[in-house]
Amino acid sequence: MHEPSSDSSSRDFTSRPIAWVRSPYARRIDAPHQATVVAGTETGDAVEARIEFAAEFPATAFRDLAGFERIWLVFVFHRSEGWKPEVRPPRGGGKRSVLATRSPHRPNAIGLSAVELIGVDERALRVRGMDLLDGTPILDIKPYVPYADAFPTARAGWIDAIDAAQGVHSAPGPRRPRRKPAG
Repeated sequence: MHEPSSDSSSRDFTSRPIAWVRSPYARRIDAPHQATVVAGTETGDAVEARIEFAAEFPATAFRDLAGFERIWLVFVFHRSEGWKPEVRPPRGGGKRSVLATRSPHRPNAIGLSAVELIGVDERALRVRGMDLLDGTPILDIKPYVPYADAFPTARAGWIDAIDAAQGVHSAPGPRRPRRKPAG
């Protein structure tokens, strides 16, 4: 397989945030690694947050989200500082290829998170189960559709072996800064 034509319009793209996250997580060490893994967070609960739309973004574009229980957030890892082809996942097991992980340090620093939709307000969405930092730019939002988005019997590659050894949902909570020894 080869790259598309040399026409630069097919290689480069731009996008603008349609909204921004307002969450209680100011630092990466405070946020859960995944939205459903809240062990180790300050409260131990799935937090509530807001998705605040850009002033010029029309409310008619999101009003019909009311009634959906979950939504997908397509966002930018705006604090990512580059990427490497291999990373060390927080659950252990040695280095893994970055595209086989959910590392925030990705070739295009784009993420995907499914959150619970609590409500649709005039210029914002109220959500629960947030794992994103305050100020995270949202590029797009899509409804979670169970018949198309859920594959509960799907294999998860190297993660299946970790689950077998450590238990399902054994992902660690947020990392805490190391304390300097007294002295």
